[in-house]
Amino acid sequence: MRLDVEHCVHQHLMNKIKPNFAEIARRFDTDPRTVKRYYEQSLNPAAKPPEKLKRPSKLDPFKGLIREKVEAGCSASAIYHFIKEHDYRGGQSILRDYCRTIRQRETKRATVRVETSPGLSAQVDWKEDIVLTTRSGEVVKGSIFLYVLGYSRAKYLEFTFNRTQTTFFDCMTQAFVETGGVPQEIWFDNQKVVVNRHKSNFGKAVFNETFAEYAKDAGFKPIAC
Repeated sequence: MRLDVEHCVHQHLMNKIKPNFAEIARRFDTDPRTVKRYYEQSLNPAAKPPEKLKRPSKLDPFKGLIREKVEAGCSASAIYHFIKEHDYRGGQSILRDYCRTIRQRETKRATVRVETSPGLSAQVDWKEDIVLTTRSGEVVKGSIFLYVLGYSRAKYLEFTFNRTQTTFFDCMTQAFVETGGVPQEIWFDNQKVVVNRHKSNFGKAVFNETFAEYAKDAGFKPIAC
């Protein structure tokens, strides 16, 4: 399954642009018919082939916890010892493979891009409800702010202890300072500090008024995705 191609086609549809099958095929080194198939499936989700049934795995009860730990930057070895203390009875190799799958999926999701050039765009994501445990057993809860430039793929990350709009603006401003400027446009997902109403098939996203003022003052065009 080509998640990169599927995401690119879906992004075109969200912006009401019919994708150029040949151009996308060249960009992702695939067949235009593959791109067309993802396009047709996106138009008619019911036409997608049914997924094969999977056998139960010893990882299943821990997958949510494992995903949180991977997104927080924990190694497969550290996660193994952690969930082992919580009655995990599986092997370390299957856990390592699953962690690798999560990282690859997150990388593809974060790096899918529309045609871009230096200074044109960036993407912002706020990974919420991250739970970390220190060596002494203390539980620390927070979120990770992630800012990625579209052309260079340079990243700025910051761990935060709350998800207020003030904290979000502070992270944005610091990201501009660390990366050397403000891009022309920035893509956001449906974060509460950004939009009041999500984008859907029935209408466009409605940006939060305070956020819209911040974007105007900073000099970038916000785009909901």
